Amino acid sequence: MNFPKKNTWLQILFWGSLWVLVPLLLTGNLENIDRHVVRSAVVWAGIILVVWLNAEVLLPKLYFNKKQAAYVAAGLALVVAVTLLIDWDGAPWAEYFNRPPDRSRGGGGKPNSGGFRGFKYMGMAMPFFTALIGSALFEIAGFANRKEKEATEFRSEKLEAELKFLKSQINPHFLFNALNNIYTLTILKSDQAPGNLLKLSGMLRYMLYECKADRVPLQKEIEYLRHFIDLHLLKDSRGLNVETDFDESRPKLSVAPMLLIPFVENAFKHSKIEDLVHGWIKISLHTTDDHLLFRVQNSVPETAFSKDQAGGIGLKNVRRQLELLYPGRHELSIEPGPDTFSITLQIDLP
Repeated sequence: MNFPKKNTWLQILFWGSLWVLVPLLLTGNLENIDRHVVRSAVVWAGIILVVWLNAEVLLPKLYFNKKQAAYVAAGLALVVAVTLLIDWDGAPWAEYFNRPPDRSRGGGGKPNSGGFRGFKYMGMAMPFFTALIGSALFEIAGFANRKEKEATEFRSEKLEAELKFLKSQINPHFLFNALNNIYTLTILKSDQAPGNLLKLSGMLRYMLYECKADRVPLQKEIEYLRHFIDLHLLKDSRGLNVETDFDESRPKLSVAPMLLIPFVENAFKHSKIEDLVHGWIKISLHTTDDHLLFRVQNSVPETAFSKDQAGGIGLKNVRRQLELLYPGRHELSIEPGPDTFSITLQIDLP
């Protein structure tokens, strides 16, 4: 037999106290205190039995296992059984309950009137029936709250795992290219090698450690974008046609980490920026106290192509990440054209 839980004891205390006080307040008769004490003790014992069996046995094994019909039948049977036990003539407490003599039989016993007996049983069953219904509602509400909490925690853990997965999909091809370009600079003994190596180191530190936070200062995200662009510019010593316009007037504005880089990466991937005549990229970022506007435009080569297929975050995944991070507070516009591919992202920041 399982020991009743704390909630079960509280239910027993509440319903027992209720049905001890109600008859006392209704009658207001304290002359026969012994009779009232015995009756109250018997009723309270019946309530203990009903509440305990309901909370510890019937609800867990029947109702919460989707056997509602069986639960209703078992609950009614329990109330009837306890009521009949209380009304049992052979019980030690029988003399303390009102039992009018049956004069037609010349002595004690129960009256023949079926109506009287029906009302009497209804009155006797009322404490146990209300305790059954009340404790059931309390337990069902608690069960629903626990399930809702578990569902909320599951959704939170699922979203967190999904966001970590999205953030981890950084293009490894870029890292290999950056390392190769820096290695070339070291072979040439270029003064640019140490600085670019520090930029790559800062990017890796940002990805591995600082991105664990839900929000980061906007300045960190802009710095990451600048380093990403600078390392790409190492591809050609003549310089690539890349224009940037970053508003750094609000460096402490909080944004989700690694949110903007997929659009820049996508521009470098599909613009054929190595074509110094036709390839170009324009990137701009502007802010207000509670709003961010980010725009990336790039050239579209005459011959469609795609490179760096291994890694990177596709636009479909970026949409999903935005839905998770800024639900109902962002607007992403993607405008593909014959000569220009453009994206515009607007976010209402908290």
